[in-house]
Amino acid sequence: MTTLDIDNINVSAFDAMPSPEEIQARLPLSPTAARLVMSGRELLRRILDRSDRRLFVVVGPCSIHDPVAGLDYARRLKALADEVRQTMYLVMRVYFEKPRTTTGWKGYINDPDMDDSFRVDHGMQQARQFLLEIAELGLPAGTEALDPISPQYLGDLISWTAIGARTTESQTHREISSGLSTPVGFKNGTNGDVGIAVNAILSASRPHSFLGINGQGRTSIVRTRGNRYGHLVLRGGDGRPNYDTVSVQMAEQALSKAGLPTNIVVDCSHANSYKKPELQPLVMADVVNQVRLGNRSLVGMMIESNLVAGNQPIPEDLALLKYGCSVTDACVDWETTASMIRDAARLLHEVLPNRSR
Repeated sequence: MTTLDIDNINVSAFDAMPSPEEIQARLPLSPTAARLVMSGRELLRRILDRSDRRLFVVVGPCSIHDPVAGLDYARRLKALADEVRQTMYLVMRVYFEKPRTTTGWKGYINDPDMDDSFRVDHGMQQARQFLLEIAELGLPAGTEALDPISPQYLGDLISWTAIGARTTESQTHREISSGLSTPVGFKNGTNGDVGIAVNAILSASRPHSFLGINGQGRTSIVRTRGNRYGHLVLRGGDGRPNYDTVSVQMAEQALSKAGLPTNIVVDCSHANSYKKPELQPLVMADVVNQVRLGNRSLVGMMIESNLVAGNQPIPEDLALLKYGCSVTDACVDWETTASMIRDAARLLHEVLPNRSR
């Protein structure tokens, strides 16, 4: 009996992948991008520390599938970010990986050509190119850490990271978060359980040692210091919202009981809007009203937004894709997005400078 009869019996191939250093050498971090990423992370830390009293908003497509449309969106968002910068700090949502319960498109990194060719090497390089262009526009990027290896390729271009509802309970993702250089938002579980996210924040704040890869792509023991900028993201659960004042107060109590800062972000999408994108403006308006009435724990929001409202299936003929429309979760359109953010900035302009810590 040979090793081939025992190991990897369901593996058809191992295709070589360029190392993180090789991809980074092809697309190096420019001085402009480096300054933007560093300043973005620092501003988010200041908001979480309450030394900057603005709110931050992570806003953008559910997922990136067309970099041309993505850059079109980014240019519009940069102009809007400059317009509301006294009140809100805008971070573009740049998600390249999509978790799948069963089957379906797994995201731009896994399948950039959207044809099941799975050219992950091309996807990773093209994702890095997109992030570079976003940073050089002067716009910070936020993403979801899903694959444990991707941060080695892209992490130097990210200012904010989310851990999704399906992975917040994963020890692997808690360990990864403990070593990330960005603030990390942990979403409550898909069943609405906030305790899962609180435990994740606690875990990620501690040092960890785990298997990973280094810049050369070699398997390594990664040893982390712990990340003290973990925070809670409320996204609803089991088809019910949890952004109301009672739910927010209960989340505050759970964080305080664990000895954690009461930093809460509300995801206006997912169960908080019953997966109906047209309800996201109502969620955001409610959060803004809570801040106006004196809430001190709400520090940010998330919006799923694209150039065109709704979503679309992926057709066999990719030329039939509607420009600027999501192929994953449905989004609000650009006009609605701009209106949501401008309205929030107007209502909060006089409130935030006097917000008590």
